[in-house]
Amino acid sequence: MKRIAIAGSSGGNLFNLGGKDPEKLIGEIKAQCQSAGVDIGLVQFIAASESMDVAKDHTAAVLYGWNEDEQRLAKRYEGTLKDTNETAAEADAELADRIRSGGIDGLIVMSADPQGSNRQAVQAAAEAGIPVVGTGGTSMAMISSKGANVIATSGTTGTTNRTRAVSFMTSLCKYWGIKYIPVLGSAGDKSAAPAGNPLRRINLKGIMQSSLPGFIAMAIVLAISQIPALKGLSEVFDLMLKALPVVLAVVAAKQISDMDEVSIVAGVIAGVLSVNGGIIGGIIGGIGAGLLVQYLFVKCVQWKFPMTTVNIVAGGLAGLISGLIMYYLIAPFALQLGEFIKYIINQAISFNPIIAGVVAGLLIWPAIIGGVYHAAILPIVLLEMEKTGNSFLGAIDMVGLVMVSAGITLANIIAPRDRGEAAVAAPGFLINMGFGTFVEAAYPFMFSNKVVFAGAIGAAGVGGGLVGLFNVRGTAYVPSFMGPFLSNNVVGFAAAMLVALILAMLVTLVANKAWRTGRKSEQKPEIEASA
Repeated sequence: MKRIAIAGSSGGNLFNLGGKDPEKLIGEIKAQCQSAGVDIGLVQFIAASESMDVAKDHTAAVLYGWNEDEQRLAKRYEGTLKDTNETAAEADAELADRIRSGGIDGLIVMSADPQGSNRQAVQAAAEAGIPVVGTGGTSMAMISSKGANVIATSGTTGTTNRTRAVSFMTSLCKYWGIKYIPVLGSAGDKSAAPAGNPLRRINLKGIMQSSLPGFIAMAIVLAISQIPALKGLSEVFDLMLKALPVVLAVVAAKQISDMDEVSIVAGVIAGVLSVNGGIIGGIIGGIGAGLLVQYLFVKCVQWKFPMTTVNIVAGGLAGLISGLIMYYLIAPFALQLGEFIKYIINQAISFNPIIAGVVAGLLIWPAIIGGVYHAAILPIVLLEMEKTGNSFLGAIDMVGLVMVSAGITLANIIAPRDRGEAAVAAPGFLINMGFGTFVEAAYPFMFSNKVVFAGAIGAAGVGGGLVGLFNVRGTAYVPSFMGPFLSNNVVGFAAAMLVALILAMLVTLVANKAWRTGRKSEQKPEIEASA
């Protein structure tokens, strides 16, 4: 196993690009080292409380070392910057000894001081000929002039913790001939996994769910714009409609490449150029940008481009290439696909809105229980909201799922089968009513009683029929009292919501009472027999 050391400081420009948080800065390097099978043997890092460009001798600072047993940063000294630099000389000598003894195979430096606190380590690295990578234009130039084997160098501008870490490890592993796949995910996140085939990271359901707040914000603006005094907000609504593809593109690009700000920039560029393709165009443009970010980033690092240039190419060109392809080739087809899906839904509703509502209501619970809701229904809801700010299926969601779940949990607060169930039901009811989500709160009661389960489906069907009768378009994922005001029919939506809640509650109350009666009749013979 190769072993590296990390030396340097929070720096001047670096301070504003991740250096002020050493835990995250080193954490990203640690994550990439683990993916490559490389060990961190020693850290000598000085973190000041402000940028080194303006820091003074009395500025507060911390000298960090490395706890090899626990594989984490550890504070070695805390005091003024002047005293910390003096104390760092001991750590510098220790690192130099480790390099000379062959205990360090590579050196990562960031905003180092090759003439001060890092002088001995840099000299030892030059003597041993070990590979050195790092950022900090001035310091890296001085390190190279001292004869160090610098294999990759760059300024700090335009870099992020993750892109620096990936660049460092790519260069070192290429030098050593070690296979390395970058890890994508937050530093320290146990769910972070090697990038591998980026196509496997495409998750349409995840893109839709993460983008949902943007659609809800748009629905709120639409509702507020209906107030006569705030009619001017209709222009804001139109602007937000155009921004939705950008939101989806950013989420998609970050999901696939997850290169922090680089992914976000690529997603924004691709999304802006994909606006004419609607939300489907935004998703496709973002996916393309994310794939290109990862490919171009790795290639540019392998070609030994400076990190600033790597980020410009990966973020700028990836978004531009994907966006231009969308703008000139794919956007019209993506827009037509979305329009076709909405056309089919509208035709079904136009044929018989009541039947459409009843069918949608009856199927909504089996869909969410079977895992189909987020994969199929939610995308359609968002497609509907793309043009009007609310949705037929969104109204079915609020009425058939949220209100029915609220009714079931409310019944178990009023008259539960046993006292313990009331404590379980109360949080679910409050979340359903207060946030328009967490319909899963009804699952324990539905799955333990077939009557409650049938009542939930029946109440959703009746509520859905009312949604069709009143031709309601609305949304879930908002507080229940706001739901009607975000719809196209305040009275009709409120009526459908109330009926579904009351019906589900009454069925559950009857089922609970029948259960308690049956339980008492079973216990009575046992009491008489014991007497």
